[in-house]
Formats: sequence, structure tokens, C-alpha cells
Amino acid sequence: MDLKTIFSNNASWIQGKLDTDKDFFEKLGKGQSPELLYIGCSDSRVTAEELMGLEPGEVFVHRNIANVVSNIDLNSMSVIEYAVNHLKVNHVVICGHTSCGGVKAAMQAADLGLLNPWLRNIRDVYRLHKDELNAISDESKRYDRLVELNVQEQCVNLIKTAAVQKAYKERGLKVHGWVFDIHSGKLIDLEIDFEGILENIMEIYDLG
Repeated sequence: MDLKTIFSNNASWIQGKLDTDKDFFEKLGKGQSPELLYIGCSDSRVTAEELMGLEPGEVFVHRNIANVVSNIDLNSMSVIEYAVNHLKVNHVVICGHTSCGGVKAAMQAADLGLLNPWLRNIRDVYRLHKDELNAISDESKRYDRLVELNVQEQCVNLIKTAAVQKAYKERGLKVHGWVFDIHSGKLIDLEIDFEGILENIMEIYDLG
């Protein structure tokens, strides 16, 4: 890749925006008020704003390997805190995707060095749902199901946070779980039962 191409593309992008709205960048510079926090995978094929058809300023984005929400990851916890308590987003989405390399790696019995602690988050999802997953004989279907279950469990981790619980009580914030199908381009809503999960975990994870 010739990096000079990127700057040429940037100039074309700027002109395209100005052709549509001459005040586009002036408006952009005044601040942001996104309605949505998107937590997705770092995979280069999954571009958050593009797949949702959104523009700069409409979505706050955090990406990491296999869209994990870990309570000991200062990065993701800071993003959630800022988006929920300061930007006042009303929706938080965990979005996984088919053909996820992180999920596939977690399914394999291999020492992957520095990746081991991170992938353990996904291996823990497999452990929680091993009976269902092991009953799926087709490896590709088992893989796809783990992608969905990982999204579900990361939603649970998100709902355990004080910021999300507080925002739900104060303004009805919602948590959603989606999967992006790389093979078709479709976004699939897993219809996560946010309120049901919240009710189920509150005995232990109620943070006031």
C-alpha cells in the first residue's frame, strides 16, 4: 500500500463532504452528541459507521479483538464511562461478526502467548455454554453460535457495570446485541433480553 494514496483519498473525502454541505466541518468542530455507543471487533473488514450507514458524530466507537467487555480492561471501561455518563448515549451495542478470528482462535487448543489472557474471556464463554456448543457437530455452525454467545455474554458484562445500571434507571438506556454477517453484509439483531438479564443478575451485581 502506498500511504500517499490515503492522503489523496482524504482530500477527495473532504471535497465530497463540502460539496454536500459547505459547513460540514464547522458543524463537526462544535462537538459531538451521539445517541449510540458501538463496541465491536477490531477486524479490518468490519467498519462501524459504514456498515450502519452513519456519519461522523453519530456514533461513539470502541473496538477490540472479538468485541470483549472486560471489567479489568481500563480502556473499554473508560470508553463506557465516558459514553454513558458524559456523552449521555441512550443505546449501547455489542456487535460481533461471522468469521471472527478471535473467536476462532479461542476455540483452538493452542498457546498463543500474549493473546492468552484476552482470549480467555471468550474461552470462558465456551465453558459456560459447552453443553450447547459441543452438541453442534458442524464445526462452522458451532463457530457461528459461539460468535452469538460471545455477544450475549459481553452484553451481560456490560449490564453488570454501574454506569449502565445507573443510566437505565435514570433515562432508560438500552443494551443491544448484534452480529454482522460478513458473507451477506447484513446486521442481525440477536434481540437480547436486556431487562430480563438485568433482573436476573441484580441480586449479585446491583451497584445501586
